[in-house]
Amino acid sequence: MSVILNFEIALPMQIHRLPAFSDNYIFVLHDPAQNIAAVVDPADPQPVLRKLKDLGADLVAIFNTHHHSDHVGGNRRLLQVFPSAVVYGGEQDRGRIPGQQHFLKEGDQVSFANRTADVYFVPGHTRAHIAYYFPPGAEEGWGELFCGDTLFAGGCGRLFEGTPAQMVDSLSKLRNLPEHTRVWCAHEYTLKNLQFALTVDLENLHLKNRYQQVQESRSQSRPTVPSDIGLEKQTNPFLRWDQPNLIAHTKSNTPVQCFARLRGMKDQF
Repeated sequence: MSVILNFEIALPMQIHRLPAFSDNYIFVLHDPAQNIAAVVDPADPQPVLRKLKDLGADLVAIFNTHHHSDHVGGNRRLLQVFPSAVVYGGEQDRGRIPGQQHFLKEGDQVSFANRTADVYFVPGHTRAHIAYYFPPGAEEGWGELFCGDTLFAGGCGRLFEGTPAQMVDSLSKLRNLPEHTRVWCAHEYTLKNLQFALTVDLENLHLKNRYQQVQESRSQSRPTVPSDIGLEKQTNPFLRWDQPNLIAHTKSNTPVQCFARLRGMKDQF
């Protein structure tokens, strides 16, 4: 199934990162040519409504990655204000996402602002989690990945409804995206994630450098999202489960076992 919003657009898609609650991020995608917008994982409707008012834009789509309330909590209010907006989510989240109208599976596509996103089925954090990947357009050098709580800057989501093997498979899909892909993850967890990473990937110079940069950014309340796939492959232990030093550190026999032990260590960190 291919689910397409067909709009003729001349200007590139703009992405606005909105903080919400203590550490959430909501992403408003804006098409300045038609002055329409989409939103990814609207945890809280109020910052979205304020941004839409500032832009003077109509909301036409809500792209949800999974059913948790800090990702779908704004759906109902946004639909009250913009009743024509279309709600997208994973096929297996049927009945769990307010207002959901399209039920997406691996290989489906959605389009907005002259960019078409591939839908990835990435269970692990939840059984129904999906991600949206916009490959670079003709005038854009970077792809854009909206991955909810599957991949974080320096970390990954807890396994609430999935298995380590599922999560390794899901993260493998994201790890295989082009390195010039921005990672728009849904939480500001980076500093603590890297603090943990340093305890298991001790000699990683890229990680040490990144930690210093993130410390400085957070000391000045600057966001660390988006990250990018190239940086994550260098520094995120949850994309490095097949590295010999991490397998040795976790006393594992397989990459999946390594991942599972890393995730268990992080859960207790």
